[in-house]
Amino acid sequence: MMAAPRRSARPRWYFNLRSPYSWLAHRRLTEHHPELADALEWCPFWEPDARSAALLAEVGGAFPYTAMSKAKHLYILQDVRRLAHQDGLRLAWPTDRDPVWEIPHLAYLAADEAGLGRAFVSRAYQLRWEEGRDICDRAVMGELAVELGLPFDLLAGASDDEELRARGVRALLDVDRDGVFGIPFFIHDREKFWGVDRLDAFVRSVAGSGEPAWGEPVVALGAGGDQGHAGGCG
Repeated sequence: MMAAPRRSARPRWYFNLRSPYSWLAHRRLTEHHPELADALEWCPFWEPDARSAALLAEVGGAFPYTAMSKAKHLYILQDVRRLAHQDGLRLAWPTDRDPVWEIPHLAYLAADEAGLGRAFVSRAYQLRWEEGRDICDRAVMGELAVELGLPFDLLAGASDDEELRARGVRALLDVDRDGVFGIPFFIHDREKFWGVDRLDAFVRSVAGSGEPAWGEPVVALGAGGDQGHAGGCG
């Protein structure tokens, strides 16, 4: 059963800690349009593990998934390297070994409850895409917790917390209700914008609705849409 469409008055963006395109969009959004970043609803998106997928199905939700071809994977490696260089960023490709994406994304929810969600996202992206760290390692999440002034176990063990797991399922249900199929994904009223190259159009849409102007349109970064699977390359 398809979940009912989600409605929210606030513009929002769906981000994913796995996706390099989401990392690039985050840098552009927070550096060029900080007021808009502050006004948005931040919505996490990740590939659920078997348990979360089962819980999501129980409440009538589903998660999009498309297998990535080898050719597309190789293209993304080239594309992201070009875009990072264009934006003056040093890219360190991480190596994922049996990743469980609940570990960092439920840690985000825990950090967000503590009022540090955006600081968490910024540092998690830096760890993954600029330092090449494995953010699905519980120890890395614990280190990040300490950096943020939080207890080590709060983030290291977030994926074991039943309340956070339930909140995560609600977040995944929002993904389904909003019809999100790729990352980054921006929504303003009924308008949807997919990919880092649509960020400037999203900014114009929000500004044109009577909201404050959020600065100059960003320069399109290139393809950021279909990463071959739901959450981007990585």
